[in-house]
Amino acid sequence: MNLTLYTVSGAPRGWRALMGLALKRLDYDVHYLEASKREHKAPEFLRINPRGEVPVLDAGGLIIRESIAILAWLDRQFAEKPLFGETPEEAARIWELTMECSDKLRGATNDLLYPILVENIEMPAPNSERMIELQAVSESMHAECRYLNGLLGDQSFLCGKRPSAAEAVTFPEIRLLQRALERKSELMSVLGFDKLTGRYPSLFDWSDRVASLRGVDRTLPIHW
Repeated sequence: MNLTLYTVSGAPRGWRALMGLALKRLDYDVHYLEASKREHKAPEFLRINPRGEVPVLDAGGLIIRESIAILAWLDRQFAEKPLFGETPEEAARIWELTMECSDKLRGATNDLLYPILVENIEMPAPNSERMIELQAVSESMHAECRYLNGLLGDQSFLCGKRPSAAEAVTFPEIRLLQRALERKSELMSVLGFDKLTGRYPSLFDWSDRVASLRGVDRTLPIHW
């Protein structure tokens, strides 16, 4: 079966689907759309997804939209290396964390990093309205990092000994946070993200561990 994923480079939800494909160790093709050219709104793409959103997986003619739906389909279609566990208890825990991070972590990351990575803002003046806004949303991101760091403890992965759908959803968000530190180190330092490995050691050991998994390097944004 030919698998082709339509996405935008660096789009977190599309990155989730790429992670699912990588964790399953599947062969796939990627069709990158250029958001700046509004290719996701072009008539040819709207025939695939009338909502004009990514990701979309074309699985031999079967069109699957929405990142979590793609992960769920991959798990049903390809039984090896399950993304949602092998027991009801594992499935419940993985689904719970996957949906938590899809909502709360995605929201915190977007609020903090959209102005930093997409709008590419300069360092706001101290006590300016923009700086106060960034400091407020950075607290939400710190809260998510603390939560994940506490969940991990000495576990290898978020829900146990094996990578799961929780990794597929969470890794892109944390890697984007690291990317912001690489690109905007001064601003990220002011917001308290300069000593991530010391503040959240389990989380960033986990991030390195996931990054080293086979195939994950291919999921990284092509423009980095």
